[in-house]
Amino acid sequence: MERRHLTASLSDDALLDLVQRQTLKYFWDFAHPVSGLARERSNQPYFYDCYETVTSGGSGFGIMALLAGAERGFLPRGEVLERLRTMVAFLGAAETHRGVFPHFLHGGTGATIPFSEKDDGGDIVETSFLMMGLLSARQYFNAKSAGETDLRDAIDRLWHAVEWDWHTRDGQEVLYWHWSPRHAWAMNHAIRGWNECLITYVMAAASPRHPIPPTAYHNGWADSPTFRNGRRYYDIELPLGPAYGGPLFFSHYSFLGLDPQGLRDRYADYWAQNVAHSRINRAHCIANPGGFEGYGPDCWGLTACDGDAGYGAFNPEEDRGVIAPTAALSAVPYTPQESMAALRHFYEVLGGEIWGPYGFRDSFNRSRGWVAESNLAIDQGPIVVMIENHRSGLLWDLFMSCPEVQAGLRRLSFESPRLRGGEA
Repeated sequence: MERRHLTASLSDDALLDLVQRQTLKYFWDFAHPVSGLARERSNQPYFYDCYETVTSGGSGFGIMALLAGAERGFLPRGEVLERLRTMVAFLGAAETHRGVFPHFLHGGTGATIPFSEKDDGGDIVETSFLMMGLLSARQYFNAKSAGETDLRDAIDRLWHAVEWDWHTRDGQEVLYWHWSPRHAWAMNHAIRGWNECLITYVMAAASPRHPIPPTAYHNGWADSPTFRNGRRYYDIELPLGPAYGGPLFFSHYSFLGLDPQGLRDRYADYWAQNVAHSRINRAHCIANPGGFEGYGPDCWGLTACDGDAGYGAFNPEEDRGVIAPTAALSAVPYTPQESMAALRHFYEVLGGEIWGPYGFRDSFNRSRGWVAESNLAIDQGPIVVMIENHRSGLLWDLFMSCPEVQAGLRRLSFESPRLRGGEA
C-alpha cells in the first residue's frame, strides 16, 4: 500500500472534533432515507442488500452518536430531534416479536430481515443496544415542547413493550438471545458472560413492565467457564472473561451508556476490568507474536470487524493481522494517551490509505496490503460515543440518569457513585 500522510498540525481537540464529525456522517448522511435508521454497512455483501438493511443495535449506537453531535454543535439540535422522531415513529410501526426487535430490519418497510435461517425473530441483545440509545435520547430531549414530549412518550411505548422476561424461556434463570415465531427457541443460545451482553441483563432487570429476576443475572449470566478469570497476561491481571480478554468490543458496547467508573458488583470492578482488557490487547499487539506488519505501540486494536478473509471476532487468541481503528479509538476512556497516539498514527501516518467519507475504514491488514472498503454501524457508533464519554461523559450522564436504569442496577446489587444516594 502506498503510504500518504495527512496533516500533523491539528491539536488533540481539533483531531477529536474532526474524527467525531466525519464518523457522524455515517449516521447522518448515510442513514436510510425512509426510516432514518443506520444501515448495517456501507458496502454490498453477498447475502443481503446493504442499502435496504438497517440494524437495530447499530441504530441504538447511532442515536447516541447523534446526541453527541447535537451537543457539540456538529448537527443542528432541532434537526436531530426531527430525525429521531422519524426513527421512533418507524420503529413503532415496524415488525417486532413480543416487543423485541430483530437484528436486521428492512429500512423502508420495517419487515424483519433474517440474520440467518433460524434467526428470523427477536434478538434481545440487539434490542438492548437499541433501547440504551433510545433511553439516552429520552433523557436528552427533556423540554416541555410538544415535539420533545411526543418523542419521549413514543420512546416509552417502545421501551415498555419489550418482553424481556419472555426471553427467560419459561422462567429459566438465564436469558436466551433469540426467539422466532416460526422456529421458537431453535437457536438455543443462552446468554452467559463475559462478553458484550452485560447491558442486556441490566436493561432486562430495569424494565418497568417485563423485568427479569436478579437470579437470572447471578445464576445465568455469571455462570460460565469464561466469566471469572483472575489470571495475568503481559503482567496485567484480568478479572473477567476469556484468556487475554477477547475482542475489545466487550469493553465498549455495554459501556456506551453504562458508566464503568466506580461500577462494581460481587464479581468485578468494571473500570478495572475494561482498563486491563484494553492494556492487554495493546500489549499483545506490541509483542506481536504473529509477526504482523505494522503492529506496535501506536498501531493496535483487535476486535470484531471485517477482515481480508471475511468478518471475524479478532482478538489475541484469534489474530490474523487485522487492525480495526474502532478498537483503539473506542478504548480512549480507558487508555487515553495510548488511544490518542493510535489516533494520530491512523490519521497522520496511515490516513491517506484508511481515511474515507465516513471517517476511518473499518479495518486494515498491512501484512496483506489490504484495507476494508466498508464502514459498519456497530464499529462507527462506539468511536463517536466513547470519544464523547472521554471528553465530557455526556452519554454516561444521560443513560445513568434514567430512573429505570438506576433501579435495575440496584436490583442486581451493583454499586456506583451514579446511583442516587451514593453506593447501593
